[in-house]
Amino acid sequence: MNVEYTAQIWKEGTQYIAHAMPLDVMSSGATPEAARLALDEAVYLFLSVAKDRGTLEEIL
Repeated sequence: MNVEYTAQIWKEGTQYIAHAMPLDVMSSGATPEAARLALDEAVYLFLSVAKDRGTLEEIL
């Protein structure tokens, strides 16, 4: 499954926050790159669970 999404990344304290806007999934990391990688994993897991529960079509 390949889903494209826009991500915003900003700094809060010592962490960078990454937000996949259309899916409303967030993650964080010590660097912008780490935050983006963590977000990619979070989005993958979010979509995998949605697929398993049969709600993927609603989300997309």
